[in-house]
Formats: sequence, C-alpha cells, structure tokens
Amino acid sequence: MKKIIILFVCLLTVSYGWAQDRVVNPGVPFLLVAADARSAGMADMGVATSADAFSQQWNPAKYAFSTDAQGFSVSYTPYLTDLVNDISLAQLTYYNKINEKSAFAGSVRYFGLGEIELRQTGDPNETFPIVSPNEFAIDGSYSLKLSEKFSMAVAGRFINSNLKVASDNTDATSASSFAVDVAGFFQSEELAFNEFNGRWRAGFNIQNLGPKISYDNDDTNSNFLPANLKLGAGFDFILDDYNKIALNVELNKLLVPTPQIAVPVDLNGDGDTNDPLEDGIAQNNLNYNKRGWTSGVIRSFGDAPGGFSEELQEVTYAVGAEYLYQDSFAVRLGYFHESPVKGARQFFTLGAGFKYNVVKVDVSYLFSASRIRNPLENTLRFSLTFNFGDKYDEF
Repeated sequence: MKKIIILFVCLLTVSYGWAQDRVVNPGVPFLLVAADARSAGMADMGVATSADAFSQQWNPAKYAFSTDAQGFSVSYTPYLTDLVNDISLAQLTYYNKINEKSAFAGSVRYFGLGEIELRQTGDPNETFPIVSPNEFAIDGSYSLKLSEKFSMAVAGRFINSNLKVASDNTDATSASSFAVDVAGFFQSEELAFNEFNGRWRAGFNIQNLGPKISYDNDDTNSNFLPANLKLGAGFDFILDDYNKIALNVELNKLLVPTPQIAVPVDLNGDGDTNDPLEDGIAQNNLNYNKRGWTSGVIRSFGDAPGGFSEELQEVTYAVGAEYLYQDSFAVRLGYFHESPVKGARQFFTLGAGFKYNVVKVDVSYLFSASRIRNPLENTLRFSLTFNFGDKYDEF
C-alpha cells in the first residue's frame, strides 16, 4: 500500500482552533471565507451593508436596492501566505437589475490548494506524482422588492470538493452537493435629523441549507455543509453631500450540530470498558455522523452540552465602519470576535476603496488579535468592480 505524506491543508482553510473542546467544524469551510475586500475590510460582514456587486455571498436581497443596473466583480485572496504561495480563493460575480424591483445574479467561487507532491518512498530517483486539490461553488440568485423598503431573495448553489487523493484501494472521486439561501433586506428612506440625515439598514441570510457532502457515499462518514444564520443592522450618517459614515454590526451562528461529550460505552458488547473514553468518542462520532442535515439544522439551536450559555458562545459578532467621500473614496475598519472555546478567531481589519468612473478597486488587511494564528494574517485582499448601465434612485 502506498504511504502518502501530504500536507492536509484543507483542515486549515478556516482557523476554527482545533485545540478547543467542542468546536463546530463543517465541511467545505471555504464558503465561509470573505471573498471580497470591501467586506473583509469591515471584519467579514456584509448582510446589512449597502448593496454592491459582492452581495451574492452576503445577502443577495440587497441587489434589488442597487443603484447601478449591472455590474461584475473579480476578487482574489492569497491564503496561508506564511507557509506557501500557491493557495488562494478567487471569485467572479455578475448581477443585473432587471427593473426597479427585481434583480438576478450569478457567481463562481474557486478555492485552489496549490500543487501537492505525493511522496511514496525515500528513493531520490523516484518521480513523485503531483495533485492539485480544489473546491468550487457556482451560485445563482433572484431578488425582489416586496415593498419600497424591504426585499427578499433566494439563491441556489452547486458545490464541488475535489480533495480526496487516490491510493491503491481507493479512487479520487470528488464530492458534490447543493444548497439554498433565503435572505431579506430592509433599507429605510433617507431620514432628516437635527444636524445630519440618516438611513437604517437591516438584513438576514440563512445560508447553505442542503444535503451533507461525502467523498465515498457513506452517510456515516459525511460532513455537514456550513449552514449558518446571519443577522445584521447598520446606520448611515449622511453628514452632507460629500461625507457619509456607515456603522454596522453583524451576528453569525453556524446551523451545524455541536460535537457531544464522550461517555463510557461498550461498543462490542463484551463488557470491556477498560478504555471508556475511546469507546465514548467512537460512539459519539458515529451518532453525530448519522444525523441528517435537516435534523442537524434544527438541533443546532439547542444541542450544546453546556446548555444555553454554550449556545451563546457559538455566536460570533463583528462590528465595522466605513467612511465615504463623494462615494468615490472609502476607508474601512472592523473587529471580529469568536469565543475562545469555539475557535478563538479574533482579529482587526483595515480597508480602503477607490472609485473612478465605472471602475472600483478595494483592498483590505487583517491583524490577528488571538493566540490562534489566522490563515489570512498579514495578507492583502484585492477586489475589482465594474458597474455600468442606467442609474436607479436611492429613496
């Protein structure tokens, strides 16, 4: 049998802190990574920010409030730059506002893990095969205004994960699944206050609802999709015709079951519980993997062994701000927080954007504030947007 030595980088795609007790680790976590620099500059948030070309990932219902008729965007995110130079996340998005009330959009997201050399022996003359694991998702969405201030959207997603490496007794068939999103977005009209005008925004998105993903068609060895619930709110301080400050807050909870506490179990019925912890872990893993995705979503709201207090620890939050000058120059900052016992992702972000005519360029940078290293630490993210067509009024 071949002996394969491989850097299992797919476990590092999102730093959930594997050293913690009951960290929720879904499959295809690349779906949770912020692909665009605008959202990344505000601590990975976008469910209730103003509409832009990147709304497909965060809240497609925002497209119905877009002020541009059409647009497309390209984004690029280097990954694990402290270790390698060929892992990256890229996304291409296109949207079209059909009329004042509706819009559709599509996107392709690709996560490449670079080239990996499969070493079988120590023979220096041996030629080692090279594989290029990758994952991708293809999305489509439709949004519709149900009133002047509120819109909803549905999105569909095809997901493919090609991470499995062939050996003597296994093939390298990729795994695939599909998922749907249901989203809503509220945007008030411009309100007059004593010294400034303002606008309220709010949004939600229930993402990645779909069957579990498996590489060998075995229900007991499959992974939950990263279903999650996003809730957000924001307020725009419109100081004058040139200056605007947007403040935003966002909450996120994975709708994935929590791994349970191991208990002594006699798996083979021989009465031997000399190693009860190992038996308990094995039984828990079996029960966890057998659970269906619909049951997993429902139970994710109340299955934490530590009760309600642990459920609250599974909620991450982010706060962010964006300053805009003439809607042409932007400065952004944000902070993201995850409980130390649920992954310990904590970081600050900075970002900037510049718009000239129909072209917009965004960049962002991340500073880790946790003892757990972030795979995007010390990394610049880039996005390029082109908006064109008729202009729509923002009430």
